[in-house]
Amino acid sequence: MNTTTQENRDKIFFRLAMGLSVVVFIAVIVLNKKILPTPAVLPSWTFVLPLLNAIINGTCSLLLIMSLYYIKKKDIQSHKVINLAAFVLSSVFLLSYVLFHWLAPETHYPETVAYRPLYYVILISHIVLAAIVLPLVLISFYRGIQMQVALHKKIVRFAYPIWLYVTITGVIVYFMISPYYPI
Repeated sequence: MNTTTQENRDKIFFRLAMGLSVVVFIAVIVLNKKILPTPAVLPSWTFVLPLLNAIINGTCSLLLIMSLYYIKKKDIQSHKVINLAAFVLSSVFLLSYVLFHWLAPETHYPETVAYRPLYYVILISHIVLAAIVLPLVLISFYRGIQMQVALHKKIVRFAYPIWLYVTITGVIVYFMISPYYPI
């Protein structure tokens, strides 16, 4: 494949990754504003989704740590398989997250809880970095699959710690807010 063809594919994928990231970001905003109609009766499994999301986030955290371990050991095949698993789980998480925020009523953190400011610091940093990391993860996966190792490493240098932070704080946010879900 010539260089121009590869550059065109790279540009197309970059545009797709950015477009998908913007669509996801807008969807999350719309769902949190409760603009779309929701069912009159919530499905019984709705409030299982946050626990599922926490389990997925925790699993992704472990997978990301294992991925780093394997790449440091130069076991590229294990690194790829683990990253693919983390990517698939994160995709399932995103669908579950969107579904929960579409269906469930908004949960407010009680003003009387002493560590409420800490909760909001963690939550806001988690949300902002989750929005930032999506295009980075998509592009780093593309670069890795294309075996563009130097470009993959440049992106992963930023994407990895952000993605790991987002998965870990996702679990923390769940444990902090879960007692207040209207079940």
